[in-house]
Amino acid sequence: MKRLKIKEVLAGGEVGQQVLVKGWVRTKRGSKNVNFIALNDGSTINNLQVVADVEKFGEALLRDINTSAALGITGELVESMGSGQSVELVASEITIYGKSDPEKYPIQPKKHSLEFLRENAHLRFRTATFSAVFRIRHAMAFAIHKYFNDKGFYYLHTPIVTASDAEGAGQMFRVSTLPAIDPPLNEAGEVDYTQDFFGRATNLTVSGQLEGELGATALGEVYTFGPTFRAENSNTTRHLAEFWMIEPEMAFYELKDNMDLAEEFLKYLIKYALENCMDDLKFLSNRLEQEEKNKPQDQRSMELIEKLQFVLENDFVRCTYTEAIEILRNSKPYKKGKFQFPVEWGIDLQSEHERYLVEKHFNKPVILIDYPKDIKAFYMKQNDDGKTVAAMDVLFPQIGEIIGGSERESNYDKLVKRMEEMDVPTDEMWWYLDTRRYGTVPHAGFGLGFERFILFVTGMGNIRDVIAFPRTPKNAEF
Repeated sequence: MKRLKIKEVLAGGEVGQQVLVKGWVRTKRGSKNVNFIALNDGSTINNLQVVADVEKFGEALLRDINTSAALGITGELVESMGSGQSVELVASEITIYGKSDPEKYPIQPKKHSLEFLRENAHLRFRTATFSAVFRIRHAMAFAIHKYFNDKGFYYLHTPIVTASDAEGAGQMFRVSTLPAIDPPLNEAGEVDYTQDFFGRATNLTVSGQLEGELGATALGEVYTFGPTFRAENSNTTRHLAEFWMIEPEMAFYELKDNMDLAEEFLKYLIKYALENCMDDLKFLSNRLEQEEKNKPQDQRSMELIEKLQFVLENDFVRCTYTEAIEILRNSKPYKKGKFQFPVEWGIDLQSEHERYLVEKHFNKPVILIDYPKDIKAFYMKQNDDGKTVAAMDVLFPQIGEIIGGSERESNYDKLVKRMEEMDVPTDEMWWYLDTRRYGTVPHAGFGLGFERFILFVTGMGNIRDVIAFPRTPKNAEF
């Protein structure tokens, strides 16, 4: 008999049908005469209830069926007496593929802290919460590729090992085959990278953007979707040392086109989640509600599905950075000294400022544009005022910035001057400057941090809980 996934059985199984299912035990309860086994195979948040007759299978076999044991079960579907599902399975055959010692298995069917589950990240997929999170993560990854493919974008694989620092921040992981102790030195007493594998100093990439621009100025519209790395010693709920980025780059796009694409893209993904992940979203919504039930009402999160609908149903407000600073300085929190960080023109806005704009002032998602050039990267198009650049940040409720992007500086002379001002080596970036020498065009792009977005969609509170194996300072387990 061909195995059916539990999702298929619950969605379309008919009373009287003989089926074979395979999965892991979530819970088992029972009496003298009958055991009830909740079986899950990862295909759905919902378990299939299996009814096992004690006399038929014997106490010895049923004693070996514990949480996380792997089973194959054949039986007949009958109408379920309980609520929540239409059918349950009366077992006729049970095969135990792998036992699980209940005295040693760390994730028993009870409430565990997320910190405890991070310490057991190799097993946390077996919990309802993390199976839901990673099914949603998969769905969002698929939707990203579908969106760009359907719009005629080309998927470009940009390098993971690179010699350039796209952000100019210098917080990079070095890649080297030279010995860590007593590496070869040059005449200046510095490490001689000419003897290294690539013949020069190389790092793990912080962004695929610069290489994405090369593709866009020939193929028109491209996107990257891959791992990026920041050696930033930030032990927060919002930072990872290894994370995934989606970075589209488009030739002949100006700032407005870039904003339109970002809004359409985010709404597409959220709509896809609502249409394809509702069972998991409902479970995570309920989980969040339970977690926050003891908080004062004004400190609770917006209900998860309501929050996703909120983004979907509202046009994003477009506002300049200068206007945003004025709004913040005229706000009650500013006047009453409630903001932790200062508010003045030229600062990099903090999450508290961004969330005030979205959640209190506009009550809509916000796209901020025209940031001071001194707090933005060298490649952003300089505005005519000489003070700002054609940058944009998309701000969401409860999370703040979710997308950062800009129109890129297409003028060769302006770009070189800005690179010199910011100590970006023009001789090493000759290949990047060539796109401005030969057939330059207006072009733009943005970056979406995949884990930040998954945080938003799932309602989880810590970025380490939306990536399978988080890499953070002092942590590279599993």
